[in-house]
Amino acid sequence: NILIAFMSWEGYNYEDAILLSESLITDDIYTSIHIEEFEVEARDTKMGREEITRDIPNVSEEALAQLDEEGIIRIGSVVRPGSILVGKVTPKGESDLGPEEKLLRAIFGEKVGEVRDASKYVKPGTEGVVVDVKVFSRKEREPDRQTRLRELAKEKEVEREWEAKRALINQRKDAEIRNALLGKKLASSVSDGTNLIAKKGKIVTEKLLDAGVPLEDFHVVNKAAMELIERIQQLAQGRLRDLEEERDAQIEKIRKGDELKPGVLKLVKVYVATRRKISVGDKMSGRHGNKGVVSKILPQEDMPYLEDGTPIQIIMNPLGVPGRMNAGQILETHLGRAARELGLYIATPVFDGAEEPEIRKLLKEAGLPEHGKAKLYDGRSGEPFAQEVTVGYTYILKLNHLVDDKIHARSTGPYSLVTQQPLGGKAQQGGQRLGEMEVWALEAYGAAYTLQELLTIKSDDVVGRSKIYEAIVKGENAPAPGTPESFNVLVKELQSLCLDVDLEQTSDDLDTFDLGPEDWESEHEI
Repeated sequence: NILIAFMSWEGYNYEDAILLSESLITDDIYTSIHIEEFEVEARDTKMGREEITRDIPNVSEEALAQLDEEGIIRIGSVVRPGSILVGKVTPKGESDLGPEEKLLRAIFGEKVGEVRDASKYVKPGTEGVVVDVKVFSRKEREPDRQTRLRELAKEKEVEREWEAKRALINQRKDAEIRNALLGKKLASSVSDGTNLIAKKGKIVTEKLLDAGVPLEDFHVVNKAAMELIERIQQLAQGRLRDLEEERDAQIEKIRKGDELKPGVLKLVKVYVATRRKISVGDKMSGRHGNKGVVSKILPQEDMPYLEDGTPIQIIMNPLGVPGRMNAGQILETHLGRAARELGLYIATPVFDGAEEPEIRKLLKEAGLPEHGKAKLYDGRSGEPFAQEVTVGYTYILKLNHLVDDKIHARSTGPYSLVTQQPLGGKAQQGGQRLGEMEVWALEAYGAAYTLQELLTIKSDDVVGRSKIYEAIVKGENAPAPGTPESFNVLVKELQSLCLDVDLEQTSDDLDTFDLGPEDWESEHEI
């Protein structure tokens, strides 16, 4: 619930943009933790088995510093782009071998350096702390010493957890039974086997219960209390039985191994937690579809403030309300302010929410003007704004569209097989699409050469984009653009429709002639 104002501020509200106060960042109001999962599989390939190991060819000891003896990163390690999460080697196929390796194999018949690095590295843009590692492995006939030790450690952990839970259940059971016995009259005398502790008819006290006699030996006259004690014991026994079954199942699973997909020998999952503070470019929204992007984060002292000195936390664009049929956000703002002043918690159901007269009444009760507006002062100059501003408390969310996940750049990268144009999207390391509207904009400015370059050598002119390197290195001008591949695709499409299209080479010298004034009339007739 944030104090917001609907007002324009130096043009930073354009297109539903949102202004934030720096206090929201320093107080971690919109700081979130994101956990990303990384998976590595070791498979049984036809070239041999893949292996999860610390022994990776051509990798420095420094890069392996955070890995344990099995080649898996330790929990608590801080990772950055390029850090190794899981070390993995995979057998080299014939195609992976260099000429020297092929020669050595031909001479000695030996597998020289037969593995290559297939480790899992942290991808660009991810930075954080390893919070968990899970290892799943198929049971082998004769597990190695390391695997056996890990299994024993897991079994001990399960036993330890079971002991702790069992002790807790017994403790709670004893506490409940003691409560049921206290103050009741004994139905039979109690002894510790040799000495008489209490005679029949005596009242049960704390001291008597602490005498070291099992609680099960106490029988009281009160029938309801005895029934309650029996029920408590039955519940505790049932829970202990369930716990024992759970423990046995877990130990059995550890000894039997994990169910993995066919061909997978080992599966490692690494969880990396990242802390993200809100930043310019992140998307936010209220509960009425009133979404926007953070355009600027202002120091708290520059934010507009109320007459009592309270600084506004978020500034939203008033133009985002009138045409959008979501006036609910204004009602929520007024109601939030009244509720805050009165110290109330208010819930408004979807089709039975608070109505305008009720909100006006609450504002009046809170000693606020019924129109819900307030005089604001500019944090930079201290001068009051010319108009009063709608101010109040609204629930604002940070959405999972963060600028850190979207930021992307490409130099050269993968191309589409058919059109030979760059792929799209961050996941494919794609380029930026130059759509019709962008082309129109460049046409409108007469940027002919920029447009030609974008549509040919920067896109699908296969010959041109390889020649451009040479031109840049030699310091020459860019070569004349060739035919875009998409034109060839269009021709092939037309040919598939039985429309024969042929391209003919014409000479560069076209016949030109001038029209004299006497020719204009006949031209118009034509």
